[in-house]
Amino acid sequence: VGLVVVGVAVVVVDVVDGTAEQLPVPDAGADAVVFTLVLCTVTDPGQALAEARRVLRPGGELRVLEHVMAHEPGPLRSVQRALDATFWPLLAGGCHCARDTVGAVERAGFAFESLDRFTFPAGSRGLESSVVLGRAR
Repeated sequence: VGLVVVGVAVVVVDVVDGTAEQLPVPDAGADAVVFTLVLCTVTDPGQALAEARRVLRPGGELRVLEHVMAHEPGPLRSVQRALDATFWPLLAGGCHCARDTVGAVERAGFAFESLDRFTFPAGSRGLESSVVLGRAR
């Protein structure tokens, strides 16, 4: 078995130090903003999403891969809320497992073009097993 290289794509990526609530990027200076397993820990998800809107160029994309509040109402949501209000954020690096991230994205003025909801690992009923993967503008 061999490897055949057909072509090479060069993508320039700038990595800068900053926080989600105050991105060091000029207005309309980004083609895309990606949040991957971070919106559970930011102090103010609404502010982080407002910053994403500020830095996105017109037509730019917001991509999210986040664990969220349990997809279905029931006991797991109650447990998530109780733990978020007590010791879970202290034990889990600031994580809030009961956040409504999809709602926060929509309240920030984004509209999902695609949104997949699933559990990971499949069939799990853990605090952080409800996941969303989406693309919004």
